[in-house]
Amino acid sequence: MDKTEWTEKIIEACKQAGTYEPFFDIVIDELAGIMALKSDAEKLYKESGGQPVVKYTNKGGHTNLRKNPALAVIQECNMQALGYWKELGLTSKAYNAMGKKLETTSGDAFSELLDGIL
Repeated sequence: MDKTEWTEKIIEACKQAGTYEPFFDIVIDELAGIMALKSDAEKLYKESGGQPVVKYTNKGGHTNLRKNPALAVIQECNMQALGYWKELGLTSKAYNAMGKKLETTSGDAFSELLDGIL
């Protein structure tokens, strides 16, 4: 997804959570940029074969294995984005800290599984 699509998706998530305020648009814009970069890196990672390590030839002509640069970008984006998700109240802990309670839905597959086990 591109930055515009991410912006729309994040705003919608904030509205559903009841945490959206127009003054968050700057934060949302930053998060959308990070997520768009992550999307691009994920696409590149898949196109390159999805290998976590790749061969790299250094200046001395020696070939070594190193972490796939696209995977490194994905991981860095995840770490950066997490802080923004929290600030927008879009993680369960941050949502609860805002004094809101997550609604549990009855009849979901996980609840039914737990009921069957217990």
